[in-house]
Amino acid sequence: MKIQSLLVSAAFALAASPTFAQTYPNKPVKIVVPFPAGSATDLVARLLSRELQDELHQPFVIENKPGAQGSIATDLVAKGPKDGYTLLLPANTHAANVGLYKKLPYDPVADFAPIARLATTSLVLMVKADFPAKTVPEFIAHLKKNPGKLSAGYGSSSSQVSISQLKKMAGIDVADIPYKGIPLAVNDLLAGTIDFTFVDLGGALAQAKGDKLRGLAVTELKRNPLAPDWPPMTQFLPGYEITAWFVLLAPTGTPADIVQKLQDATVKALGKKDVQEKLALIGMNAAPLKSAETAAFIKSEVGRWGRLIKEAGIQPE
Repeated sequence: MKIQSLLVSAAFALAASPTFAQTYPNKPVKIVVPFPAGSATDLVARLLSRELQDELHQPFVIENKPGAQGSIATDLVAKGPKDGYTLLLPANTHAANVGLYKKLPYDPVADFAPIARLATTSLVLMVKADFPAKTVPEFIAHLKKNPGKLSAGYGSSSSQVSISQLKKMAGIDVADIPYKGIPLAVNDLLAGTIDFTFVDLGGALAQAKGDKLRGLAVTELKRNPLAPDWPPMTQFLPGYEITAWFVLLAPTGTPADIVQKLQDATVKALGKKDVQEKLALIGMNAAPLKSAETAAFIKSEVGRWGRLIKEAGIQPE
């Protein structure tokens, strides 16, 4: 009878105790961004953090940890606490790194519990305003006349693959210069240290307003209404297409009800018209997917980016 009484008491206590999600969050939540402040990933993270803070009534703090194409920050979160208070907001580099590195210290699929896909965007081929070519055909012709003399900077897997695809499909020879983020490559482009780069659409729109840089083409399949003067690269190099995306992840082992609560708050935020409008202003398309859909999406993207990287002739480091 004593044992039975204890079991009944324990059952009542368990039923009466709150779930993780009922008390979560009760302190600030950290969102780790694998790229520097001002990058496209950072802009998405800061917009989302404000929405989650309003919805869940706790601060969502951004921590930028750039380096090694995002793998440093990703490994940190994968091996970090699994309590919902340390999240990761990466871009498609999360999937691409499988093909860019011979060995990663984490598994981008098995080590993470997807919360939601957030948004998508494209990139823009950019040069200085005084670059001696005003169209993509002129740009390619200029590079062919100067083999090995010009350089391109990249600060993400999207920009790296964009450059490599351009080199292969156009038959040009340029030096590739790595950066910890696209904004750093843009700084060197403005300084004249490099000759061109690929910039996320939002960043490209902001830079073009300053009249110091010029966009030549977008990496999506058709003209973007935000930048109608920039033709799609595929118009000159058939089949050329690069689309970037952003997701919110928690390390595997995070309680399922916390993941669910974060998913619901995130999808709710992305469904708001004003949030969609704010994303559009920085060149993003709201593209929410729930947790299970995001898991399947990331798995498929690992394969797709692996193929893109092989097609571009990039050798894993």
